[in-house]
Amino acid sequence: MNQRIETIDSLHEHLQWAIELEHATIPPYLCALYSLDPARNPDAVELVSSVFVEEMIHLSLASNLLNAVGGEPRLDIPDMLPGYPRRLPHGSIDLSLLPFGPDALEMFLRLEKPEAPGSPAESDHYETIGQFYDAIEDGLRYLAGTLGEEKLFAGDPARQVTAGPFHHTGGSLRPITGLASALAALDEIVEQGEGTSRGEVWDGDHDIFHPDRDEVAHYYRFEELKLGRRYRRGDTPQSGPTGEPVTVDLTGVSPMQANPVRSGNAQIRAAQEQFDTTYCTVLFLLEQAFTGEPALIRDAVRAMFGLKSEALKLMQLSEDDRTTAGPTFHYIDPAQRD
Repeated sequence: MNQRIETIDSLHEHLQWAIELEHATIPPYLCALYSLDPARNPDAVELVSSVFVEEMIHLSLASNLLNAVGGEPRLDIPDMLPGYPRRLPHGSIDLSLLPFGPDALEMFLRLEKPEAPGSPAESDHYETIGQFYDAIEDGLRYLAGTLGEEKLFAGDPARQVTAGPFHHTGGSLRPITGLASALAALDEIVEQGEGTSRGEVWDGDHDIFHPDRDEVAHYYRFEELKLGRRYRRGDTPQSGPTGEPVTVDLTGVSPMQANPVRSGNAQIRAAQEQFDTTYCTVLFLLEQAFTGEPALIRDAVRAMFGLKSEALKLMQLSEDDRTTAGPTFHYIDPAQRD
């Protein structure tokens, strides 16, 4: 549905949806990442962790955009964690919490799918994430033209989050002060997911793990894992990857229950509740970082990396003969957090 964004209120609403969209991808990426044995799957760990960190940058850029136009980012709210499986907010893609494997890769490829050339902007019920951001770009250009850039970008510049311990990526987190920097942020989000020029394998950054290589966009990173080869210079979406092998050892993956639910086992349930409490504390810290205390972004990211040990503890507990437990990503009301 292509209803133009023509008011500040509508722009605020859609940028909050962008924050919710970027956040909705993080639990599925974390579950796939946590399920991987790093010793047996170093390539998959490197690729999935790099995508996760870039999604955190996208979440931060969407929050900076909302702040720049005078909005108020909200992250510590029940809407952020309605339960999985779930639909991508205001989109048409279903998300589940899965261990790494063919089903998770297919979901990630659907999620990061590049929009076809000439696809219309879609402000709601979008087919691809790129089409949704095209609608936001159209709205920003329209409002900058009708209201004037100064009136549109009237948010407090002190709320811009410009630093964070975002390693594993050539992406960057910049302040948004006007239309040019806002459009650059949208390009960063879409190109890291789909590729530059909406038709190339590369995202425009250098691969920090391999300085001799350009960085591959998210969609094509997942293709590398699916097809078992790296993209190299000269490769195109049509040619597929022709570079060195990428190895995946599916025996080195925890058999986490798909879309874990709260367990009847007291030990597992307590560990799930602890994980959810910690995760909601991360959401609290992120909201504080984006609503006036930018330095807290480091605490938020540190807390998020600290989730790993809690998730691994869950994945060592058996739910039945075939699967292990896993995190449920339930929202915990602030009054009930430890």
